[in-house]
Amino acid sequence: MSAKIRKIATFLEETRIEMGRTVDPPVRRAVAVAVIENPFAGKYVEDLSELMAIGEELGELLTRRAVNALAVDPTTVESYGKAAAVGENGELEHAAAVLHPKLGAPVRKLLGKGAALIPSSKKRGGMGVALDIPLGHKDAAFVRSHFDGMEVRINDAPRANEIMVAIAVTDSGRPLPRVGGLTKEQIKGEDGLR
Repeated sequence: MSAKIRKIATFLEETRIEMGRTVDPPVRRAVAVAVIENPFAGKYVEDLSELMAIGEELGELLTRRAVNALAVDPTTVESYGKAAAVGENGELEHAAAVLHPKLGAPVRKLLGKGAALIPSSKKRGGMGVALDIPLGHKDAAFVRSHFDGMEVRINDAPRANEIMVAIAVTDSGRPLPRVGGLTKEQIKGEDGLR
């Protein structure tokens, strides 16, 4: 692996009660986060292909870890998202290079599909900054019950010359969804929208 990984953290969240009502089955979300060295910290570099290659490697590694935390067959994952935060010596384009050109292909391969765009966010911040990971249904972006998000932090990351990269997956939508729209049972999964 070309990424210099200082740390990997995996989080599993399970919601069993929402507004006093039982959520059955519980809503489960998992995220895997890698804290990596930013090879371009503190300098402008035109060619970001090294970060793009790192994104491809992390796509598989982090998706596998997040799915393992859920303890489900990868093809049963319902929604996903990705996020990155660069330390103060990085630029947002470093986060974009990791997240966008190549990271998605290994995620989709592992999950068995993924027709919809993978929702993403990127930011710059210091140690302990929250990663806000948007979530959406993996095969149909218009499934409102799966418009969601997950927040995670690592107390000592990112350092000034690091990037935090995260992949989140779920086995369902939000707890007690009731805002209408396309349901997961109505998905055609052909265009990534419906």
